[in-house]
Formats: sequence, C-alpha cells, structure tokens
Amino acid sequence: MPSVTKSAETAAKRYWLALTAGLLIATGDVASAQTAPAVGAGGTRSVKSSFRLPEEITPEAHEQIQKALAYLVRTQERRGAWSNKQAGQGAYPVAMTSLAGLALLMDGNTTTQGRYARQVDRATRFLLRAAQPSGLITGGEEESRPMYGHGFAMLFLSQLYGMTENPIRAERIHEVLVRAVQLTSKAQSDPGGWIYRPDSSGDEGSVTITQVQALRSCRSVGVAVPKDVIDSAMKYLADSQNSDGGIRYSLRQTRGASRVPITAAAVLCWYNAGEYDSPRAKKAANFCKERLRPGERTGGHDLYAHLYWAQALFVSSDPSWDEYYPKRRDYILSQQRLDGSFQADRVGDIYDTAVALIILQLPYKQLPIMQP
Repeated sequence: MPSVTKSAETAAKRYWLALTAGLLIATGDVASAQTAPAVGAGGTRSVKSSFRLPEEITPEAHEQIQKALAYLVRTQERRGAWSNKQAGQGAYPVAMTSLAGLALLMDGNTTTQGRYARQVDRATRFLLRAAQPSGLITGGEEESRPMYGHGFAMLFLSQLYGMTENPIRAERIHEVLVRAVQLTSKAQSDPGGWIYRPDSSGDEGSVTITQVQALRSCRSVGVAVPKDVIDSAMKYLADSQNSDGGIRYSLRQTRGASRVPITAAAVLCWYNAGEYDSPRAKKAANFCKERLRPGERTGGHDLYAHLYWAQALFVSSDPSWDEYYPKRRDYILSQQRLDGSFQADRVGDIYDTAVALIILQLPYKQLPIMQP
C-alpha cells in the first residue's frame, strides 16, 4: 500500500477497499449475476465456471468486450503507448494511452495482476516518462492540445495509484500527480476554466471537464488539490449554463448554444461533487434526458456524450439506468468491427474502442470514481 504521507495512505486504503468491493461483483459474489460462457478460439480468455457477470452484461456482450480488449492489446506500441491513427486527427499518444489504460483497469488489471498486467505496466511506464519537470504530462509534438491528455493521464494514474503495491512505483506516481495538479492549478483561467494548452489564458467546457474529473480523482487518493481551484471550476460550469439547462462551449460565448456532450459531462462533475439535488444539476440532467437517446446516434460527438452521461446515470443510481444501459450497450456493440475495434465517433480506432469499453464495463465497478 502506498505510504507517501499519512493522509495519502489513508485515502489509498479507502480506495483499495472500494476497489475490492468492485472486484467481488466482477468475480461473481452477487447472487443475481449470471454465469459467463468460455470465449471461443481466437479470442481472449476462457472464463471459469465460477465467474459470474453483472446482470447488465449478457454473455454475448461479454464476448464482444473481450474482443475489443484484445484489439487494444494487439495495437499497443513497443514504447507502451497507443496512438490515434485516424486520417486528419492528431496522434495524441498520452490521451489515447490513458483512455486505453482505463479500459484495461476496468477489466480488473493492474501493473502486477491480471491477464493484461504487462500492458498496463508498459502504459504506466510510458505515461510516467511523458511527465515533464513542469508537471505537464504530454507527448510533445504529437500532442497538439496537451491538456486533454494531461487530464486523462491524471485520471488513469490516480486510479492506478490506489492499486499499486510497489512502494517505489507508488512514490513515483504520487510525485507525478503532485506536479500535475500544480500545473493544472496554475493553468486555470481567471473565470475558472481551462483550454487546450497550459500557457494559454482562455477556457472552454470540454477541457475544463477533463481537468475537474482528474482533480477529483487525485484528491480521492490523497493527492492535495486546492479547494479554491475546484470551487472556481464548478462556478465556471454554473456560469456557463444557459436558461434551457444546457452548457455552452465557453463562458466567454455569452450567447453560445447549449452543447449536449459538454452538458452531460457537467452533470457528472456535479454528481462527483455530491450535488445530486442541485437545481443546476437537475436542470442539466433533464436537458440531457430530453436529447440523448441511448439506442441511436444523437448528433456529433455522440460517444463522448455517452462517456459522461453513462457515468452520471450509473454513479447516481438513476432509475433510468436499467432502461438506458441495455439500449446503449446494444447500440455500441452494433458498431463493432470484425477486428474487435469500434468505429463510433470516427475520431480514431483507439479512441472509439477505449471509450466504448469504458461505457460497456461500468457495471464491473472496478474504478472507485466510476462507482455509485
């Protein structure tokens, strides 16, 4: 168990207990779960007869999830990274590696345990090498908008931190996270948001959401996060809310239209803050419920929108989850290609596959920050 500071150790212990609870669900200690069949040849793993799935995961869905995980494993680069290969899009190795790493963590892997432990370890090494003295976690020229990758890397490393058994590795992760939090804090704009680069003075919603979730994840494992930074960010989201309940692209766009994907992400931020009954959160959630249809594509950045909306429904134990998840699950799975990858938002095979897996694997309850 990490032992950098007393508070960090206490937080990590709480994290480990929450993780253990998730593992019990994923491995079959829930009476209502169903038995999963073995995955066939050419696939990924043979599931023991004692393995039981959460009730939301059908045997067919389980098999397709395994194929998608195997695709990520096959496409990991020798340096430990994943990179976007979609024409016209940037490579973003830090962002892609972090998202793919989260997908592997949700399968029950760590750097030392699980069938894909080697891949998680290689991804972790890559991200730790990408950490700059300034605190920014970046792929350099391959990361033209580094604050996205920085935020996702903070999220991955902080979730991994509570699972890390090696004290030397834990110390290194903690050091990187401390500097990363400091960088994010310094990069915050006066209104309370963030934008693509840490040396810019602007702000917009999607980068702000990424930083808020990352900071909360860091704080949950004992990494110090200034309260005023979080408070200012939450005020930024509140001030960006339009009269219809939606969130506009940027606070600076006083007449900007409400964006469904950013609104879904903002709802999750409010829920992560425990503000389930906040009038703003309720209004934003109603905005999303009226516009996001789980069984079909609903506008641009659909997969991104559901990445956050699915989490919001799940962590809040929203009654609509029971109807929402099967429809969203089946729609995502209908987009799977023969090689196991997904093509949904057409951002790139790694992005689409990793994000699809994060949504699909929520019922496994492996990551504390994505648990009710």
